[in-house]
Amino acid sequence: MAKIIEMKELRNKNYVFRDRVHAGELLASRLKPYLGKDSIVLAIPSGGVPVGNTIAKELGLQMDLIIVRKLPIPYNTEAGFGSMSWNGEVKLNKELVEQLQLSDSDIDPIIADVKRELDKRMEIFRGKRPFPELINKTAIIVDDGLASGYTLLAAISSVKRLSPAKIIVAVPTASKNAIDLVAPYVDEIFCLNIRETSIFAVADAYKEWHDLTEQEVLKILRK
Repeated sequence: MAKIIEMKELRNKNYVFRDRVHAGELLASRLKPYLGKDSIVLAIPSGGVPVGNTIAKELGLQMDLIIVRKLPIPYNTEAGFGSMSWNGEVKLNKELVEQLQLSDSDIDPIIADVKRELDKRMEIFRGKRPFPELINKTAIIVDDGLASGYTLLAAISSVKRLSPAKIIVAVPTASKNAIDLVAPYVDEIFCLNIRETSIFAVADAYKEWHDLTEQEVLKILRK
């Protein structure tokens, strides 16, 4: 079970970060024990890139990307019933799948569509660049927030296959349910703003929020 590092004064509060860069700065200050260590920041596009980039710069670490996507519910594509990572790893919210009465014939075409989207995003953001070596390294997985946590599960499972010494999750904000879901699978979780509210939106942690475009992500990566 992961050790949880939070800012208790931010628990259950909204609009606690100016923007993703500010959130990354605050996370980096808590991640100082990994300054100069054999660690790598693995950011999840799109929203995790400015957070991860800030952490990597503050700590002098390499940053790379891990591409994961949610599996959208057919009639409510803003929500998901699971996730898929760049290497084909699929994690389903089985309880939700049963509740929605989704059959294999419903799920398989969605997985195929998401796989095509993942391949496209891999080409855009990573090109032919090989994935970094993680053996004996600390992998710090970064996103801008966790709502359900299922998208992150696919990322964690895929990273584990690469045999890092340690896996850390660093996110500015998360629902308590997402923290509880992810905690058994990683070593530490750095989450500054944990919320136990019945309705949760990642955006509610930020005073300035917008969905990043591919061009904005690429601009950050070129810096």
